[in-house]
Amino acid sequence: MATLESRAPAGMVAIPGGTFLMGSDRHYPEERPAHAVRVSGFWMDRTAVTNAEFARFVAATGHVTVAERPLDPAMYPGADPLMLVPGALVFRMTEGPVDTRDMTNWWHWTPGANWRQPEGPGSTVEGREAHPVVQIAFEDAEAYARWAGKELPTEAEWEFAARGGLEAAEFVWGEELTPDGVHMANTWQGPFPWRNFAADGFERTAPVGSYPPNGYGLSDMAGNVWEWTTDWWSTRHEADPTKPCCAPLDPRGPRMEFSYDPAQPAIRIPRKVVKGGSFLCAPSYCRRYRPAARHAQMVDTGMSHIGFRCIRRDVSNQA
Repeated sequence: MATLESRAPAGMVAIPGGTFLMGSDRHYPEERPAHAVRVSGFWMDRTAVTNAEFARFVAATGHVTVAERPLDPAMYPGADPLMLVPGALVFRMTEGPVDTRDMTNWWHWTPGANWRQPEGPGSTVEGREAHPVVQIAFEDAEAYARWAGKELPTEAEWEFAARGGLEAAEFVWGEELTPDGVHMANTWQGPFPWRNFAADGFERTAPVGSYPPNGYGLSDMAGNVWEWTTDWWSTRHEADPTKPCCAPLDPRGPRMEFSYDPAQPAIRIPRKVVKGGSFLCAPSYCRRYRPAARHAQMVDTGMSHIGFRCIRRDVSNQA
């Protein structure tokens, strides 16, 4: 019988499935508790979806991304009507040190920002065809996946794949951030958000595959861009089941109603889990370039550091 690896579709790698320790008890509270999870085998895109690949999808389908559509005033009570225009959030480096508790110091709603103009009007993806597509809302990623005959991964599938067979390792590649002084991912070097020394070679996104792949042959499972998963956000993982024999198989996360942001009770936009960190993650601010790290993202919002990759599930291997 053909193996999972021998049946891998073009551009995808085989993820064998198995039991692993998901999450971490050593870092941010939302990563806790570390717990045993089982996943079935599947295939995953070797890299994040690129600008060139997304452009082919748009040309074939006429898809208009969320960032290119006007906003519904009913979804944003109290918002300035002048801001309810097509656009997305764009990162802008500050001129000097700022209060890092306030993300509005570096994130700016930018009319006209979208996947074609990721930094807003006047920017372009020309010359960046091999970079990961950004300014992609969850709906856009799902639409691409359907067109490609694929799906988006669950959080458990994504994290299992990112670990590349290294059980409970700190990083995708091992225990040191820069082993022997080598940068293994596109992250931020310097005081965030006002000075990036770009010692890894890139100030913003990098072409996919610019760094060594992990143990499963997947590139950029840390840094570069955050990646969408299908799981609704929750503030922590569920604890292990009472019986050690019964690690959950292919968990799908909590219910949608638990994902709303309690800090914005008037805005009822659910949030999904994104994984992997981005080029904006720095040791001094956001140590989320780790497989256990996770972050909440509103499903309607594109940002200049969020992309995605797809999977295909091996239905013959499902329990």
